[in-house]
Amino acid sequence: MQLFINTYGTYVHIKDEMFEIRTKVEKTDEIKHFASHKVKSIILQKGMSISTDAIILALKNNIDVIIADYDGFPIGRIWHGKSGSTSKIRKRQLEASLNETGLNWVKDWISAKLLNQADYLKDLKKNRKAKEEFIEEKISKLEEFLKQTDKLKGAKTEDIADTLRGYEGNAGRIYFETLSSLLSEEYSFTGRSSRPAKDPFNAFLNYSYGILYSRVEKALIIAGLDPYLGFMHRDDYNQKSLVFDFIEPYRTHAERLVFKLFSAKRINKSHTDEIKNGFTLNDEGKKLLVPEFMKYLEEDKILYKNKHQSRANILQSDAHQFANSLIKD
Repeated sequence: MQLFINTYGTYVHIKDEMFEIRTKVEKTDEIKHFASHKVKSIILQKGMSISTDAIILALKNNIDVIIADYDGFPIGRIWHGKSGSTSKIRKRQLEASLNETGLNWVKDWISAKLLNQADYLKDLKKNRKAKEEFIEEKISKLEEFLKQTDKLKGAKTEDIADTLRGYEGNAGRIYFETLSSLLSEEYSFTGRSSRPAKDPFNAFLNYSYGILYSRVEKALIIAGLDPYLGFMHRDDYNQKSLVFDFIEPYRTHAERLVFKLFSAKRINKSHTDEIKNGFTLNDEGKKLLVPEFMKYLEEDKILYKNKHQSRANILQSDAHQFANSLIKD
């Protein structure tokens, strides 16, 4: 399980070799205990505190401690110092970022993203006869961008980066416009927006992406990869470029889950707060979203490579496959 700590003033410490989470509820303390062997990560937002004993117990049990911003975006993590893999992987990763190997991986990730978007619209079309023709038109446009992406050629990623971003951006606008048109008028939105979200749908989506960023970074670290050394996204200071590259095919996990919550009318105005220039997910919204998204990632199984697996396991497996491909003779 993952422990999401987002109630202001919550304190995480140790009692009897278990994590004890103490939260002030009115005038009394609400106390919960969790065995360390059942915890995969601890995610803390601003206004929380954790003891050094709890951090040490987490490190001993290979549990990463993540510090997240108000919108769920991970801004830092405490992780043990062991790389868990040969340094050869990172050396090959650097080499790949400068040649055609990196370019081919970037094309694969973006192509997979476009394919997943098109597949999701196909799923939505099945139960929307009135908008079948409209959705099919959008699917065709996404598939055209997919074809154009596959045709791109170059010696390294920077040769095609601008063109690829153009395809990806245009496809994204079509995709999100379509999702918006399929929601009730109350929750329709105008494109993607982040930090802050301009509407409740993007507020939920941004928080889901934040959870996903954290999972992708952890998967890359476990596979022995450097999350800062990417192939397409810029290597700016403190920019986890590979996380932003590798996450692309998996973004539809967040989009599918959030759209499902909205279309099932499980979300209302009580789940978000209006802030300056936008919206943010409040505690009620997080209580709804987080367990649903964790179940979607960790418990629900899908068929992948002739085997039923969780989406979280598939993500980790793909990270290992990517790392192994870099050092394969």
